[in-house]
Amino acid sequence: MNPTKPIARAASDKECLDLMHSLMAYRHEAIHSELMKIRDNYSMLHLDVLILIYHFAKFCSDAILEIGAFVGGATIAAAFGVRDSGQRKKLIVIEPGGSVKHKRLGTRNILRDLERNLAREHVANMVTLIKGQSFRPETISAVRQGLGSDQVGLLILDADAAKRRDIDCYRDKFAEGCWMVIDDIYGANANEKITLSRADVDALVKEGLLEPLGFYGWSTWVGRWCGGQPLHR
Repeated sequence: MNPTKPIARAASDKECLDLMHSLMAYRHEAIHSELMKIRDNYSMLHLDVLILIYHFAKFCSDAILEIGAFVGGATIAAAFGVRDSGQRKKLIVIEPGGSVKHKRLGTRNILRDLERNLAREHVANMVTLIKGQSFRPETISAVRQGLGSDQVGLLILDADAAKRRDIDCYRDKFAEGCWMVIDDIYGANANEKITLSRADVDALVKEGLLEPLGFYGWSTWVGRWCGGQPLHR
């Protein structure tokens, strides 16, 4: 990854600054320490990213779709946002399972630990967990059935490098201006996953389908879905 490579400019500098201000404000609220514990116990994402997921889940007006839950850090952050919104929102999570070697969060059974962690944090009843690969017809069908007539107001994408594939599978359900949190987009030592992920996101931005609002944490891209048309504010 070349850090000097130009990054596509967001349509609204004010919105970028507002987002940064919101993040700063949360650092003075009780949810900050609550999410810090979630990050330490369940997530590889940066704390700032979990806070933004909480923020988007709290204020979005539609359903939330997460692709690649791992052991539940982002899922729990989103569930806390829904909880604090005082509204009923669907939170649909796709996770294929498997095992991961990691010094802090290694697991032999992702799905077992995911379900256990959701129960431990008292959010299991808020989450519809779909076990499978995001691009399989049966998974897509289950997501559509779960959403019903609802649209997606927040997409959390932290699976493999095929970002465009997953977006294309569900794009017809995205609300205009749907928040997007996409991980593995940047790294000091770019690997194949980061290179392919960044290429997909850059192409979608160039086509006018995504609007960038910034990079957060270690490698997370934040933006909005434009549905092929620039957002007008």
